[in-house]
Amino acid sequence: MASLEFDKAANTFLVRFRFNGRSYKRSLRTGNNREARAVLGRIEETILLIERGRLEMPVNADPAAFILSDGKRIGERRSGGALSLKQLFEVYEAELPPGSKEESTLQGERIHFKTLLRHLRGSIVAQSLSAADVQGFVLKRAKDKWRGKFICPVTIKKELTTLKLVWNWAVQQDYLVGPSPVRGIKYGKPDEKPIFRTRAEIETILDRGGVSADEESAFWESLYLAREEVKELLEYVKAHARHAFIYPLFVLVAHTGARRSETLRARIDDFDFRSKTVQIREKKKSRQLAMTYRRVDLTDLLAATMKGWFDDHPGGQFAITTDGDGPISIHEAHDHFKRTLAKSKWAKLRGFHVLRHSFCSNLCAVGVDQRVIDGFVGHTTEAMRKRYQHLAPAVTRSAIERLCL
Repeated sequence: MASLEFDKAANTFLVRFRFNGRSYKRSLRTGNNREARAVLGRIEETILLIERGRLEMPVNADPAAFILSDGKRIGERRSGGALSLKQLFEVYEAELPPGSKEESTLQGERIHFKTLLRHLRGSIVAQSLSAADVQGFVLKRAKDKWRGKFICPVTIKKELTTLKLVWNWAVQQDYLVGPSPVRGIKYGKPDEKPIFRTRAEIETILDRGGVSADEESAFWESLYLAREEVKELLEYVKAHARHAFIYPLFVLVAHTGARRSETLRARIDDFDFRSKTVQIREKKKSRQLAMTYRRVDLTDLLAATMKGWFDDHPGGQFAITTDGDGPISIHEAHDHFKRTLAKSKWAKLRGFHVLRHSFCSNLCAVGVDQRVIDGFVGHTTEAMRKRYQHLAPAVTRSAIERLCL
């Protein structure tokens, strides 16, 4: 009834099945054998339910989309089989295999979908989208505001990157034909993000006056905490945290430079107290692999903190949890961050990412090799490295002083 194939070039499984005399072939967007076989079983079950009359397919539904979605009422097509832009996004979401993308990534894509539908119209036939339509979207979107500021070109480009991703997927699945209309689109030029600065440096700049609200916001977004400030912050959190997991969460981010999502994904077995390392689970580094890993050395404080926390751990596999049933959500983590630091000198901190910035900046400031820092935090772009490389004064000074020899 249905079978699997493995595409070595794409490192992903494909599924073939027949329904009503027609053959279908779709990518499952996963290279995991167990996940692929689970999807295969659900496909066969859905087809049996339809054939036995226990599940009814909508008249205008796309059979492949309906079957791959476990029988949800999605993928309805316009007359002639042309998908509207809204329907295209619905089919894309429905046919994504479970676990193929991180939930935060899916949430970001849904936000992009809403914006694209608002300016491009959800009823427009997706195949009819032209470069002129997309360029018009750029012009309209650039006039939108968020929290009093115009939408920056980087955000607009990310939204159209999502459209391009869905378009290319739809071409592979035979829903659309031809290159995406995003090709060749022109964007405004964004400003380079400012270098990381300490609180004292930012406050000195602000005290001079003449700084706009947008500029002030950008300065605080580029804040990093010096080593003594990180230590002071963690001591404050230890004394004021309302829940036992909050202090370990802060220490874990501050002493590994892990992203918030990576920290929440951590499992107890990722901590090797014998070798004094922790395994960080990444989901953004590879397009071919769902999960990659890197290792960071455990500091004495982090090792002692996590050992103490695990002694009183509520159970389950995840390192940071409240009840043992699973990790806390990203929104819960951010809420605890703001609540813990509210009404303190640290209230201006935007989120856990400031601790990641601080980790990188402080390593750079004491002369740690850039390749070692990249290995710890998973950096791959030169733009991010440039934001803290100025903190290695001994390296740059020795280079300049050579001119005086």
